[in-house]
Amino acid sequence: MKSFDIKTRIYFGDQALERLAEIPYQKVMIVTDPFIAQGELIDLVTDPLKRGNKQFEIFKDVVPDPPIEKISEGVKKMLEYRPDAIVAVGGGSAIDSSKSIREFALRVDHYAEVGLIAIPTTSGTGSEVTSFAVVTNPEEQVKYPLVARSMTPDEAILDAELVKSVPPAITADTGMDVFTHALEACVSTNRNDFSTALAEKAIEICGVFLLRAYLDGNDTHARQKMHSASCLAGLAFNCASLGLNHGMAHQLGATFHIPHGRANAMLLPHIIEFNSDINKHSKSRSEYLPAVKRYSTVAQILGLSSYNKIMTVRSLVNWVQFMLKEMDIPLSISQIGTISEDEYFKAIDRMADAALEDACTATNPRVPTKDDVIRIYKALW
Repeated sequence: MKSFDIKTRIYFGDQALERLAEIPYQKVMIVTDPFIAQGELIDLVTDPLKRGNKQFEIFKDVVPDPPIEKISEGVKKMLEYRPDAIVAVGGGSAIDSSKSIREFALRVDHYAEVGLIAIPTTSGTGSEVTSFAVVTNPEEQVKYPLVARSMTPDEAILDAELVKSVPPAITADTGMDVFTHALEACVSTNRNDFSTALAEKAIEICGVFLLRAYLDGNDTHARQKMHSASCLAGLAFNCASLGLNHGMAHQLGATFHIPHGRANAMLLPHIIEFNSDINKHSKSRSEYLPAVKRYSTVAQILGLSSYNKIMTVRSLVNWVQFMLKEMDIPLSISQIGTISEDEYFKAIDRMADAALEDACTATNPRVPTKDDVIRIYKALW
């Protein structure tokens, strides 16, 4: 028996941030990063809180790939301030930090039921509706995915005003993260009709609006659509989970600090080929792996259908590579230019072990061996 539910109430559309004046909490801790805390974006959050006569303090020590020590500082701040709710403002790092801070603080002192409101400022992680968070141990260069239903935000506020100023490079990285979330949810061994419907809609939106949002940040319609796609993909993978793409990308981020969405995007053509088992003998087969049919469906949603399934999957790989080129995302590690060949290849064996142990890898449609993962990492160079 399977089940599907959505815990998070989602507010979206024009003036969605006005919800903050109406929230049923009086004492709020805002969790964000220094850039947002010191800029104009924070006023879009604090102004409605002021109009609603809410008390608030700002914890602004969020950093990319949230390390355990920063989470500990947030826990200390929360237990000192004892808010009724946490309002997370930022990208995946801010929202993941907020989830972890609330979770660990209430394990230390469950002084009340503390609400969590997530307000994403990028259209990428879908973290505003998921029970997942990722924290980093910098000393061991490992990312730990945390999963608990109690970490799911109670509310999410999607307002395109917060993403208008996102620069093109981040729009590209986060947009491809959305696409990867949706695609992995579509082929996950844990997918179902409900998660697949959400994932396919997210893919359709990405196909129409991602490049538009990248080319013109002031295209509010495209921005709002990608914000919705991010949330839809988050709902999909929160139910279906992800796959090897994320399992391997986590290691690239932890070891070489490659932005998460970018690492996902660079790996994606290789993972599609692996999961489909496409090679020079593919056309002579009478049967294909199950992922081939699902990738073919995705290709058709993007308008890429061809005269047979193998060519259709190849067209999907080509579409992903086209998007990377159009949005100036490197297709290989060597193109990044800041990572030496020697240090990269020395890290592959350890990264392969960690990728196989990553929780996301468990629902990949094709079970990888260590040799498979090493081969993909080498091909990525």
